[in-house]
Amino acid sequence: MLTKEGCLSRRARLWSVVPNDVEWLLIADPRHVKYLANFWIPAFSFSGGERGLLLLERDGKASLLGDNFALKSGIGDPLEVEKISETWYDHQHSVENRDHVLFKAVQQVAGKLKGRKGAIEAEWLPVGAFNAIGAGNVELAPIDLGTLLRTLRRRKDPDEIALLEQCMRATDAGQAWARENIKAGMTELDVYRGVQSATLQAAGRVGVVYGDFRVSSATAPKAGGLPTQHVLENGEMFVLDYSLSLEGYRSDFTNVVAIGTPSAQQREVFAVCQAAMAAGEKVFKAGARAADVYHAASAQYVNSSFAPQGYNKLTHHAGHGIGLAHPEAPILVPQSEDILEAGDVVTLEPGLYVAGVGGVRIEHNYLITETGYRRLSNHTIAQD
Repeated sequence: MLTKEGCLSRRARLWSVVPNDVEWLLIADPRHVKYLANFWIPAFSFSGGERGLLLLERDGKASLLGDNFALKSGIGDPLEVEKISETWYDHQHSVENRDHVLFKAVQQVAGKLKGRKGAIEAEWLPVGAFNAIGAGNVELAPIDLGTLLRTLRRRKDPDEIALLEQCMRATDAGQAWARENIKAGMTELDVYRGVQSATLQAAGRVGVVYGDFRVSSATAPKAGGLPTQHVLENGEMFVLDYSLSLEGYRSDFTNVVAIGTPSAQQREVFAVCQAAMAAGEKVFKAGARAADVYHAASAQYVNSSFAPQGYNKLTHHAGHGIGLAHPEAPILVPQSEDILEAGDVVTLEPGLYVAGVGGVRIEHNYLITETGYRRLSNHTIAQD
């Protein structure tokens, strides 16, 4: 859970990059409402898919706007906000369009915004909510509020890192279950169910488990997506690239498990990925170019026996940022313009997919520091 100190610190950082004549901000992206106020409606609640809006004022006031059911459906308590609610359902009367109820909550604060310059998160704010403010009665500053927030999100605060580490520890448990239990005769869906159970048990609460739960094989070396009823066979490799999301924050790391005994060629594919990961780690520190991380990892592919067949470079990103989105900046690709910053949480995930052999992808999660990195994921990376 995010903390009062963390939310207030992030609000202060946001106000520090907003022009001084802007007096209010209306935040609409649910991730940013979470980031600044600790309000998150999980997908598996009765109000899944609904939202609250966050009004911030330069004098420090903060208001969470929404319908009565949505505002009580969030995980944890919203921090340092006044709740401004409109009744949508009272167990006595029929319900109306729920979005219109949200707009009524906006109308409650519209009067105090009149004549004051503000900014809206235009990418997420419904036109109906903007009209409820009184579009002709407010002056909007020409700032890209959504981009400002995405930029600020890169530097993770201690409360965010603590929540991410909860995700990591639980995901470690799911990876451990997979190493102990995956075998021929199981289906991909069996693996998903086992991993999900172990992960949520370790988390101690409900979360969202998603990712790639698929096998690679000589004939289909690169496959991803949701699990199927495919029955695992000896000679295949199960690529478990999955995440746990708690309150919108998430893990994302990978191992591959050989079904039966891996062949010499499958072991070499795995070794190439290990070398690429080690090379990428050596570049990690604040100020490093994201493209240089990619190139360091990709350079390891030319040393393999598969390079003459065209498998001489990393064919997808070397990794990416994670937090409230997946992926998010920085992106570790050859033409990336991103520079690593202290506070970035990133993945490193080299993969190699060889026709006639199979595919491997491995991945860890890291916190970038001024002098290097701290690895956040602690699962065992091994084929067998």
